[in-house]
Amino acid sequence: MLSPIDEILEELRQGRMVVLVDDERRENEGDLVLAAQHVTPEAVNFMLAQARGYLCLALTGADCDRLDLRPQAEANTSLRQTAFTVTIDAAPRHGVTTGVSAEDRARTIQLAIDP
Repeated sequence: MLSPIDEILEELRQGRMVVLVDDERRENEGDLVLAAQHVTPEAVNFMLAQARGYLCLALTGADCDRLDLRPQAEANTSLRQTAFTVTIDAAPRHGVTTGVSAEDRARTIQLAIDP
């Protein structure tokens, strides 16, 4: 069942995960979405185990500049022009070890959104 945008936004505000569905003429897929301020290791684990795709963090251009994140590719020639940056892991001084665990990924997200 598709929900109105205002209901989806309220779910996100309340810290709940939603499935955001693309138009069938685009990728025709669903993405698990959670507001970054509500990220937990459990949520990251669920996303990785159930969705089995990329774990992405949406950031503003200003946030990318603040974090000195550069584009993943110098020339973005992908069909949809998705603006991926280089991947990030928080530093060990922030309690992150390998960057692979759900705990490390959640911590990296928490730090990235905290100016």
